[in-house]
Amino acid sequence: MTRFNLALRLLWRDSRSGELTILILALIIAVTSSTAISLFADRLQRTMTTQAAEFLAADLVITSPAAIPDEWLSKATQLNLAQAQTLEFSSVLIEHDELLLAGIKAVSSAYPLRGFLKATASDYSAETVEHTGPKPGTAWVDKRILSALKLNLGELLTVGEKKLTVSNIITYEPDKRGDFYSFSPRVMINADDLKATGILQPGSRVHYFFQFSGDSKALSEFNLWIKPQLNPSQRIMDIHDDRPELGSALERAERYLGLSSIIVILISGVAIAMATRRYTERHFNATAILRCLGCKQNEILWLFGSQFVVLGLLASAIGCLLGWFAQEALFHLLRSLLPQQVANPGLLAVFFGFIIGMAILLGFALPPLLRLKKVSPLRVLRRELEPLPSSAWLIYGLAIGIIGVLIWRYTDDLKMTATIIGVGLSSLLLLGLLVYGLLRFSRRLLPHLGLTWRFGLQGLLKNSRGSVGQILAFSITLVAMVLSFTVRTDLINDWHKQLPANAPNHFALNIFPEQQQSFQQDLQQQQINGSRFYPVIRGRLVAINNTPVQQIVSKDSPGENATHRELSLTWTKDLPADNKITAGNWWQDAQTGQVSVEQKLAKSLKIKLGDLLTFTVGSQQFTSTVASIRELQWDTMKPNFYMIFSPGTLDAFPSTFITSFYLPESQKDFLNALVKKYPSTTVLEVDLILRQFKTILSQLTEAINYLLYFALMAGFTVLFAAVYATLDSRIHEGALMRTLGANRAFLRKTHIIEFSLLGLISGLLAVVISEAMLYALYTHVMHMEYRANFYLWGIVPPTGALFVGLAGCWGVRNVVNKSPLQVLREL
Repeated sequence: MTRFNLALRLLWRDSRSGELTILILALIIAVTSSTAISLFADRLQRTMTTQAAEFLAADLVITSPAAIPDEWLSKATQLNLAQAQTLEFSSVLIEHDELLLAGIKAVSSAYPLRGFLKATASDYSAETVEHTGPKPGTAWVDKRILSALKLNLGELLTVGEKKLTVSNIITYEPDKRGDFYSFSPRVMINADDLKATGILQPGSRVHYFFQFSGDSKALSEFNLWIKPQLNPSQRIMDIHDDRPELGSALERAERYLGLSSIIVILISGVAIAMATRRYTERHFNATAILRCLGCKQNEILWLFGSQFVVLGLLASAIGCLLGWFAQEALFHLLRSLLPQQVANPGLLAVFFGFIIGMAILLGFALPPLLRLKKVSPLRVLRRELEPLPSSAWLIYGLAIGIIGVLIWRYTDDLKMTATIIGVGLSSLLLLGLLVYGLLRFSRRLLPHLGLTWRFGLQGLLKNSRGSVGQILAFSITLVAMVLSFTVRTDLINDWHKQLPANAPNHFALNIFPEQQQSFQQDLQQQQINGSRFYPVIRGRLVAINNTPVQQIVSKDSPGENATHRELSLTWTKDLPADNKITAGNWWQDAQTGQVSVEQKLAKSLKIKLGDLLTFTVGSQQFTSTVASIRELQWDTMKPNFYMIFSPGTLDAFPSTFITSFYLPESQKDFLNALVKKYPSTTVLEVDLILRQFKTILSQLTEAINYLLYFALMAGFTVLFAAVYATLDSRIHEGALMRTLGANRAFLRKTHIIEFSLLGLISGLLAVVISEAMLYALYTHVMHMEYRANFYLWGIVPPTGALFVGLAGCWGVRNVVNKSPLQVLREL
């Protein structure tokens, strides 16, 4: 018989006798959970990326102030990329003696390549989904166009020299951007009618958007080919840069998905380690017999190691299959909340789930298995001889290494990896010593306790090191659950806090200083909530420390776009509410010549505290010294600025004001009166952008809720694995106590006390570790406001005591039912 055949026979015998039940279940649940989350997160992220692409109406968009070369379009055709084109410009519309500055958008017949349009055929009919824009000879308009110009659907609208029939009201536009043309009342026409309008002449200010979609490999090839050929006025649009309010939400969601995967893997690894430890302890005697028959240490290791490899392959395959069905069921449950087109499952994610299963088994099961090769042949005669434990560096180092690699793989963030491992290990070490000292101190309480409580507490004290290990294992499980739930709750609350129901949905620009007070009073009379009024001056950053900015900025960086256009410059005495100083100090007195720079722009342009920045406003230049670096919240839909100056710095330049306010649908007609009273003021509507943003947030929220259940399922495997790890010794002790006169009720009470105390202490430790890790995660990684969660102290410890107590009592129920005579005969 070959060694491999012997390994298979031993594996089959152990599986039939139930020796591997807990281990197999722990591994299958681990792989199922990790595979399901890996597949779900991969499909969700690719789906959300695809849906985010709908915010650009394409997979890749090139923006340019003029037409791009024909060879670029030919290259896209060679790569089988679908193409569309839009042009945006401003034009004054005149109908029925009414004037209105509108944003004209001319679209090609293939627009949109991603997403869809929504329109209504009358003021009252239901929305219809449209996959193409207006036909030649027709125009689609915003509802405000009709009221402002006193038009009705079906009537003619003159755009330049071309009369077009108003056929639809636009209710949803996928790629509505945060620029002047997009925020103005929209008129959408077919690109074939553009020439007939006669609006565009040499020197006209127009924005071209060339849109492409297709296979990801072809898009990557096209992207790499075209980037070196872009001139400074052209660039490739990106969802994170061009829609920062959406990119911020997606970035946080991606981080949470990675954190959920880490949590399930960590919990599952603890369960596998406990189950493997029991398995190896129950095979000490069989290993001693094999050693007596001539097996060497390496042969013993190969014999049991090959069993675990086969077990890992089978359990990982089953787990991957179950994980596939689990994520399919999850997407089925969420079908009403997710986009209609969901990304297909990726085989790479399934393969990675398989690799995770083997990696978890290696990292957490190998250290206990190594004890088997150290079993002495003398154990055949002396059962009390136990092999020396493996090196602590090997046991913990291998597991930590595997977890660290997986954390980095899921998050692609070394900072988050170091934060989680560093804070977690430091907390576990300190609290482990604290628990050990607490257990040693509690021995003094034994003489003062009743008999039942004394035996229950002694269950923890008789093996202090083992109890500390169990407490820390339960603590890790509870920490993982608390982190998953708390981060999920705070993440969602943070989104809703930044984007409440009455979030500003209109911006007012070009308010003259003499009109500012009157404008504000008009808003207050209509009970309209508005944000602060900020003075604005248009200026350009031209030099940093007397070095031209073009020599500093790198191509395709966020700073490149900021240096090729005019920025909105403002000044204020007080730091805006949604801004946070990350370096330097905000000015406390009226010091002129200082500027505060937005954090990402400062990083892109390598701007540091004390640097001298040179700006141009019209034909004039001025300089300012960098006093602070600020972090912004782009997703608040309030005015945000890259550059904020100290009061008095910009007094020499004329300025206008900007503000934002919330206007419900029922008060939309007020906009027409506002524009008539302040004809120089431009009112921009962002309702559609807010609607898109809220849609994607609701989908992310529901998906995150369901991800929490995977962590809970994995957590229960730890409870039962920990209970079964000490089941054999408890059965022997129970039989001995029953032989000495203890009844079943007494044993049950001691078990309830022991496991409840175990859960209570674990819960208290879990709250301490959770608060430390939440503080580190929020302040250094996820950039969210940290608030102490005092309610955790009242919920987690009792919950831990309840569930650990119930699971423990259920797991050791056979201890009080097994005959003492039968147990003693087996010794």
